[in-house]
Amino acid sequence: MSLLARRWQATSLTLRSAILFALVAALVVSAAGGYLYNAMRQEMIYRSDLQVTGRIEYYRNVLSKRFPLDRLVANTGMFENMLGNEQDVLIFRIQGQEPLISVNPGRVQLPSVTPTPSDHPQLLSAVRTGETRQGVPLRVASGLVKLEDGRVLQISVAHVMVNEQKMLARYLWRVVAAVAAAFLVIALLGYWVMRRELRPLRRMAAEAAAITPSTLATRLSEQDAPQELQQLIVSFNAMLSRLNEGYQRLTQFSADLAHEIRTPVGALMGQCQVALYQSRSVEEYETLLSSNMEELERISRMVENILFLARASNAQSALNYRSLDMALELQRVADYFEGLAEERGIRLICEGEGQLWADPMLFQRALSNLVANAVRYADEESRIILRVGTEQGRQVVEVINQGPAIAEVHLKKLFERFYRVDAARSSHASGLGLAIVRAIMTLHGGEVHARCHPQSPAAQIVFSLIFPAREEKNAA
Repeated sequence: MSLLARRWQATSLTLRSAILFALVAALVVSAAGGYLYNAMRQEMIYRSDLQVTGRIEYYRNVLSKRFPLDRLVANTGMFENMLGNEQDVLIFRIQGQEPLISVNPGRVQLPSVTPTPSDHPQLLSAVRTGETRQGVPLRVASGLVKLEDGRVLQISVAHVMVNEQKMLARYLWRVVAAVAAAFLVIALLGYWVMRRELRPLRRMAAEAAAITPSTLATRLSEQDAPQELQQLIVSFNAMLSRLNEGYQRLTQFSADLAHEIRTPVGALMGQCQVALYQSRSVEEYETLLSSNMEELERISRMVENILFLARASNAQSALNYRSLDMALELQRVADYFEGLAEERGIRLICEGEGQLWADPMLFQRALSNLVANAVRYADEESRIILRVGTEQGRQVVEVINQGPAIAEVHLKKLFERFYRVDAARSSHASGLGLAIVRAIMTLHGGEVHARCHPQSPAAQIVFSLIFPAREEKNAA
């Protein structure tokens, strides 16, 4: 059964829809034909009952008007002509005696029927059903009439529904033929209609098949698309935009990574070539090794940061959440960078307090990267403020420093990998610190933003770590 289901699912959608539509139509036609067939059958039974009860009432009236019974018995052929159906049955019987009149050419065995009393009208509800030996249905009724001499005559009438049965059989075959014809015609028309109406889907599939990595900027056309496909086209185009953005970012990342690694590798090769060109003193070799060690450490940090970003982008394990004392955490980071800050005459100030639900190690790394960035680029003899607060129920940690203004176009790209506002400073950092901050905030379900407020004489740069409320995190 599962194999048939899989084959059915793999069948053309146009063919499946046409077949299902034809089946539904066939069921509707069958239901309508069945209703009409049953209505016709009930009408024939009703007319047969009227015929049977009408004959009993007729003979009752005749005999109740002092019509001689002997005269009726003497003209039995007249009854056969009156019945009009060679299969119908008419029996006159004095109770307790042999039948006086018995018109029964088909030798039909009548079922037992309780006769209607002479003083009661002959109702349709008194008619009973039966069946001949050949399986033909019949309608039977019986009534009593009191004769002039005081005797009671029982009149039994039966109508054999031979013609009705033949007519119903012909009608049934016509219904079956109509259902089969309706199925075939509607299936063919449905297939044609579905193929015609699915042309926009085939056009969309052709457009999608033509998209390659080099043409990710192409978008599916919404022109003349039906309403049901417009949402799909919009979603598909949005997916293409995300893929194009990710592809461009990956391309740029690969180029930047190659450039970043080529610089220290080139420096190492150049220094080694110069050292090998001629013999050097021990002190010169030591200086060369020390310089090479610095470049290798830079490469090592870069590789470590890239691996961290790769793990953060595909994080599978849960973070080690704890409740952190924000005043203590801010002060710990400030104490760590105090020596570097004093070299440039910068003061680190911590403000605010509270509790934060986060991974301690990742939080320290994110905050340290922001403070390191602030110490590196802030104006000398300025202040760096580490502030904690709340905003709409969310915990916000801010790092504020004074420095050169950053244009809005750069603020949106600060957290991209290897992005630098000033390319001339490429030798001082790998360009991955702020990207790591964004990755850490993504793991926490939070956000990171950068703002620049132009002031005199220097602008105020604000980096904000926005953590979700603890209830939101638990719900997630």
